[in-house]
Amino acid sequence: MPKCIFCSITDRSVATELIYEDEYVVAFHDVKPVAPIHILVVPRVHIENVADLGHDSDGVMTQLTRVANQIARQFDIKTAGYRLVVNSGSDGGQTVPHLHMHLLGGHRLPELAR
Repeated sequence: MPKCIFCSITDRSVATELIYEDEYVVAFHDVKPVAPIHILVVPRVHIENVADLGHDSDGVMTQLTRVANQIARQFDIKTAGYRLVVNSGSDGGQTVPHLHMHLLGGHRLPELAR
């Protein structure tokens, strides 16, 4: 099975300007942004979606959130606010089968349905 695009980005076989990188997580701009700031925060380990998190992946969501918060400070949207989104599965809006978090901000975002 071929690697997914996010695995290719995390292992640097596909060149992308990284905003953040450590041994567990990378972050980069979304190619189809829906907000002025739209950054993807991706674990290096391939996990298809949030439903596939298990005991062997403890801490992954904490790592993604920590990095997203750090990037929000870097892009000066911490005080004004931002949204963190994780889609899971095709019905949940996930288009790349590799767990990732969207950091959205830079303007007032519409309210979500209640």
